[in-house]
Amino acid sequence: MTIPRIVYKGHGTANDFVLYADPEGTLRPEESEIQFLCDRHRGLGADGLLRLVPTRLHDTIPQLDADEAERMIADGAEWFMDYYNADGSVAEMCGNGSRVITLFAKQLGVWKGEDGEKFALATRAGVKYLDFLGPVDGLGKNVFHVNMGPWKKGDDGHYRVSLVGVPGNVRGTFVDMGNPHVVCIVDDLVGVTRGVDTELPGVEALDLSRPPVVEPPLEHGQNVEFVRIESLAGVDCGRAYMRVNERGVGETMSCGTGLCATGVVLASMTGVSEWYIRIRGGVVRVDVFPDRVELTGDARIVGRFEFLEDDVDDATRAVHFA
Repeated sequence: MTIPRIVYKGHGTANDFVLYADPEGTLRPEESEIQFLCDRHRGLGADGLLRLVPTRLHDTIPQLDADEAERMIADGAEWFMDYYNADGSVAEMCGNGSRVITLFAKQLGVWKGEDGEKFALATRAGVKYLDFLGPVDGLGKNVFHVNMGPWKKGDDGHYRVSLVGVPGNVRGTFVDMGNPHVVCIVDDLVGVTRGVDTELPGVEALDLSRPPVVEPPLEHGQNVEFVRIESLAGVDCGRAYMRVNERGVGETMSCGTGLCATGVVLASMTGVSEWYIRIRGGVVRVDVFPDRVELTGDARIVGRFEFLEDDVDDATRAVHFA
């Protein structure tokens, strides 16, 4: 067994994670162990796994080379968010996960989070800087603000997205947030799109239990966001609702990078750069700038869990051979 006996459970707007600290770099998880931990019937249950590990131990971190690790350490990021999807695959970035693992670091005493001090978190998508805001009305009690870094947007509506067994499709726009997204506007309650080009039912009626079909396909897959524009409060602020199917996971209650990608598309479409976006797990704020996206939302650590070693060994063997 390479995972620890004691792990923690946390979530960011109900996008949930199993997490643990690995200061010695000796607890790199195997694919079957990740699948077990994230299994909602045989394990603890989560959308993904977060391992907090020193960036200098790059040789224990998949898809991180020594040069990139040294660059991030030079930028102040001594700790790395080693993130995996529930199916065991390596993931580049997770906005909700960055808030959860930073709260975990704060509770462990790795980061004090006082006097405006930012936490520099190394990720496979570069260094992300987070600060702790505490309670914020409408957002939560452990609210973090994170600079999610630069974004890149493809041509509007370049992709066609459909759902298995459902007639019709909807146009989607590619956004790179360090990981790939295709954002689809399905409902527009304020008319800014001058009519949505889709035959799909409304966002709430969509079955996102299976991965959407994206044409033309992206080489490494993608997260797909389905969005309803709900209001524009003057020229300063917009409100929207989003659901998401995450690559390697399925539908989740929230997706931080997906919320940022959605904000990018909405800002491009409307000229409004500040958005409060509701997901099934809560509400977050997304601010879009020409050179970056900033995400503000809640994080929780809900408990500490101790596994029985024999049960873990048996369960991971069962998952591995399933």
